[in-house]
Amino acid sequence: MSELNKIATKILDNGKGILAADESTGTMTKRLQSVNVESTPENRILFRETLFSSKGMTDCIGGVILFDETINQKTNDGEKVSELLSKMGSLAGIKVDTGAKQLAGSPKEKITEGLDGLRERLKEYYKIGARFTKWRGVYNITKDCPSKLSIDSNAHALARYAALVQECNMVPIVEPEVLMDGNHSADECFNKTSVVIKKCFKDLILHKVDLTGVILKPNMILAGTESKNQISNEETAKLTIKCLKESVPNEVPGIAFLSGGQSEVQATENLNLINKFNDTNFIMSYSYGRALQQSALKHWSKDIKDIKGTQMIFDHRAKMCTLAAQGKWSINLENN
Repeated sequence: MSELNKIATKILDNGKGILAADESTGTMTKRLQSVNVESTPENRILFRETLFSSKGMTDCIGGVILFDETINQKTNDGEKVSELLSKMGSLAGIKVDTGAKQLAGSPKEKITEGLDGLRERLKEYYKIGARFTKWRGVYNITKDCPSKLSIDSNAHALARYAALVQECNMVPIVEPEVLMDGNHSADECFNKTSVVIKKCFKDLILHKVDLTGVILKPNMILAGTESKNQISNEETAKLTIKCLKESVPNEVPGIAFLSGGQSEVQATENLNLINKFNDTNFIMSYSYGRALQQSALKHWSKDIKDIKGTQMIFDHRAKMCTLAAQGKWSINLENN
């Protein structure tokens, strides 16, 4: 096993998953404002520290994706965030793209930027404790999208990013997210997600990326949010597995799904069924943001000093997700 493969499997071992706490300052401000909490650096680190120091971290979370502000902050005890995570048994990760911008030549689509100066930034992040990274490409589904230009451009950027990350001895999370927005069918989502993922791996191989040291973070196969033809959770699980079996090389050790706008319970139930039907060698786990944090955030907003109460809510959600990553979740456990 390579060192990169050891890191990737450690993050996702035994049902553990990834907490995506990499919201930019702007996104985090919107989240806090939505629950009437002022978005100050102190409040942002207080909420994250509340989650990062909970029991559920040690039991369920193998890695946490951080934003630049967060990885450079200290806890209220003066400890580096990466040190707190290490103490809780979790690895620190870092979002390194600089966001999705309008794609020149196809203004309704996005290209993710951030390759300029990335090698130097990665060296700095490694020094302050990061051991894995994340880069997200986004794709719309419409009659004409994603276009070949969008698919090729984002695959190229993801591959260049992943090669630079591995050069710095970190594991790249490759996140090609085909968005749920729209009225497309699940079949369209399946077909377009398959094309996107296949092209990503073609470019990763071209850039000599070690696939045994990569984590894929894809969307599940779902009908668009505005589609009248929604499919069952069982169909979602079966189509998602079929897509990944046909699109992802066997060397990839693990797949950590994004929740992509699903509710907490829906994201958990779908992950559970994926693991019940999983007939691949891939570890199938989670890399959730809102689907891990939303209930905890709502509770915390009522009294930001109620650390224990907030941690209880987060611990339950993390435990449910980890049970789902082992195919052991049930609605009875959810409601107890």
